[in-house]
Amino acid sequence: MHHIILDTDMGNDVDDALAMAVLHNLQDRGYCQLEAVILSRPGHDAARMCAAINQFYGRGAIPVGVMRHGPTPNNSPFLAVGKAWPHRYKPNSAPDAVDLLRATLERLPDGSVTIVHIGFATNMAIMLSNPDDLALIKRKVRMLSVMAGAFLPIDGNQRFLEFNVVSDIPAMQMLAAKWPTPIVWGGFEIGWALRYPRVSIANDFGYRERHIIVEAYNGYCAPDEERPCWDLASALYAVLPDRGYFGLSQPGKVVVANDGFTTFVPGARSKQRYLTMDAVQQARVLEALVQLTSMP
Repeated sequence: MHHIILDTDMGNDVDDALAMAVLHNLQDRGYCQLEAVILSRPGHDAARMCAAINQFYGRGAIPVGVMRHGPTPNNSPFLAVGKAWPHRYKPNSAPDAVDLLRATLERLPDGSVTIVHIGFATNMAIMLSNPDDLALIKRKVRMLSVMAGAFLPIDGNQRFLEFNVVSDIPAMQMLAAKWPTPIVWGGFEIGWALRYPRVSIANDFGYRERHIIVEAYNGYCAPDEERPCWDLASALYAVLPDRGYFGLSQPGKVVVANDGFTTFVPGARSKQRYLTMDAVQQARVLEALVQLTSMP
């Protein structure tokens, strides 16, 4: 059983919402247990959206930790969807994201936690700067699956600067340099090659008169837009790493430059790798993500 903690910047893109659907539906299949959701993006609307998704999938008791100050505070229009659905989020009593992360790690068995990291590294940098928290991470976390960086040129851009990195560069530099357990990086190129199909949004969620994921997708995307599946891919790998959906690079270490550019430096003793994906895997992954996101 994978005990999952999700660290998300919910609100900057709709793929965070779809990634939560993937995790909930994998839990329905018995593969994982979502223990907590923490926000690396400030704002109560982001936290309400996470809480509403948890409630929609019948798990409203999953705690949501809020970030009260941090990168990209402006609200995204699709976060209004969360206000239209039942949720248990209470702003005045909501735990701080880092406090919730620490408490959740403390209560779970050693070596049992996978962190799905699909936002900024702000919370993780706070933890890594505290020796006691660093030791806690080392004891509890089996793997960090992080959507960040880019390890291939993007549309010919040889120095592509990925959003999750550049939004808090010092924090991502600390994560890359100090994280004590295995990291698997899901680079921008993975999700960029996986576009969630509009036909699925139109046809696959009809088992409900209203569906929170459909409303979120339509609230964020243009009518003909098919969003990349960055966060969904990292969630899928975190829970099913041995299914052959992705390949892995050789061991090495990610170095984050001062402008946010990520470089992978091979090294046999390192605990870091990044995801790779060939054409056959691309088709398999996209179908798996569609089925998991839309599963009744």
